[in-house]
Amino acid sequence: MNEDKSTRYHRLTRRSAVASIATSTALLVVLLASGLSVWIADVARRVSHAHPGSYSPLAVAVYALIVAALHEVCTFPIAFYQGFLLERRYELSKEAAGGWLADHAKAAVLGLLLSMGAAEAIYLSMRLSMTWWWLLSAGVFILAIAGMTRLAPVLLLPLFYRFTPLARESLRDRLVSLSDRAGVPVLGVYEWGLGEKSRRANAALVGTGATRRILLSDTLLAEYSEDEIEVILAHEIAHHVHHDIRNAFVAESALLVIALYVGAAALAFGWQRLGLFGLSDIAGLPLLVLAGGLLTMVATPIVNAVSRRNERRADRFAITLTKQPAAFISAMKRLGTQNLAEEHPSRLVLWLFHSHPPIEQRIQAARGFL
Repeated sequence: MNEDKSTRYHRLTRRSAVASIATSTALLVVLLASGLSVWIADVARRVSHAHPGSYSPLAVAVYALIVAALHEVCTFPIAFYQGFLLERRYELSKEAAGGWLADHAKAAVLGLLLSMGAAEAIYLSMRLSMTWWWLLSAGVFILAIAGMTRLAPVLLLPLFYRFTPLARESLRDRLVSLSDRAGVPVLGVYEWGLGEKSRRANAALVGTGATRRILLSDTLLAEYSEDEIEVILAHEIAHHVHHDIRNAFVAESALLVIALYVGAAALAFGWQRLGLFGLSDIAGLPLLVLAGGLLTMVATPIVNAVSRRNERRADRFAITLTKQPAAFISAMKRLGTQNLAEEHPSRLVLWLFHSHPPIEQRIQAARGFL
């Protein structure tokens, strides 16, 4: 029954994700094809008293704000269905509608600020160099991503969850010792108040350098043995030992550079056809997003395949480090049931949507260590 339930849940989740992407894409196409983007850009310039062809931070901000508001209106019903109704229907969420709406509003504001910042970086870069703006923008984005990776544990995550130092001294010492043995020192171990919103269990090793810390959800602490928690955390440590975080950052940076280059080429080809007054017309921003988004979608199967390989390697590392294959197997079974994991996805679904191997495959591999 659990397998049927998980299959239905993931099928509906995928459908809503595809619907969200299709809606976002359709909005961008309509903005460009109908001339609505040009009209919004004109409104933004009038508000800021800017002239066509000149860089106005206020005009860019107003344009980004209007387009972000349109996107939120168009995609909110899907987000509410996927993030709240579906999670409640399948008993994965404990959050009330008011709490979900508050979190969604905070995420929307953060997304708006990031979008405005990205737009400002692009058009300021264009002002500096119409030839190399895409490379200048990529540099700004890469630095921003690096900073957010470092600061997210102390600035962003606390906006959505409660974190307190882990009170279980024996478990804390055990996990810190495990991290030290693996050569990945941590700042501290924290209990993650996930149970206030979700029935899922999770653990993470987040941050870099002085902000690196272990996070254990209260749902994990309540139901799992210390052996199981240790082997789960060892898996997370493996990603740092094998530099998976760094390598993913490098790959993401390269993809970002290519996406912006493709966007620049698309803009150079299409700006006159779209009725823009020039390459630096903010009305061309949807075309940049479309071109970059298309490249990201094409790269997704490759990114997923690399991620699944890294996850298998992290599993082997965790079992080798802790010497507890039985605890790993029992933890995977618990996590699969509690988090409603999809046990037997089709090859196509695995290729397109899964960054982790199926639970059953991970368990089968761990049995080889027994």
